[in-house]
Amino acid sequence: MCSGSFRTIVASMTTSPGEAAAAPIRTHAREPFWNLPNTITVVRMAAIPVIMLLPLFPGPAGSRAVAWCFIVAATTDVVDGWLARWGQQVTRTGKLLDPLVDKLLVATSLIVLLAVDRIPVWCLPLVVVIIGRELAVTGLRGLASAHGGEVMAARASGKAKALVQNVAIGALLFPDPTLGLPAHRIGLTLLAAATLLTLWSGWHYFADYFGTPGGDR
Repeated sequence: MCSGSFRTIVASMTTSPGEAAAAPIRTHAREPFWNLPNTITVVRMAAIPVIMLLPLFPGPAGSRAVAWCFIVAATTDVVDGWLARWGQQVTRTGKLLDPLVDKLLVATSLIVLLAVDRIPVWCLPLVVVIIGRELAVTGLRGLASAHGGEVMAARASGKAKALVQNVAIGALLFPDPTLGLPAHRIGLTLLAAATLLTLWSGWHYFADYFGTPGGDR
């Protein structure tokens, strides 16, 4: 107690009045968390344990149920973003939480598809690239938020990647064939395309951050 008071006195003696006045005072306004868009984002996480049931129910009925669950979850991603913009309820927490939940959903789906051999072993590098990029961009978002106070919003290239990626995963979750179409072959083709978009959009995020003034941290 005495040592802490002594350090406080010394610090006040070594700080000039001008320096004390110039020191910025950081205030952080607390944003409401439980608005409608953020609630939808949190509910979307409920799809993750459902998708993890696919190895236990890999038949046509189980595959369809899991595939539709994924489609509904992916659709709510569009809905909560639209509601946040339309209702002016965009928050820093929402901009960070929404892509994080999406990445958890995608990573879980890809790992489950590997486990049930819907994604063959030779496609493992595609899964590694996609999940690795998701982790890297999530880390970059956290870094940007910590340094600049702003959360990096999704880019158009990232949205294109997400669309192709979600269609690929949905096709692979459905039984093969579906509606007379080779769902798994279509899914693997789109997964390869999503991997290319993953690298392209990831490069954009890192180029934006490190290429801006003050971004080389």
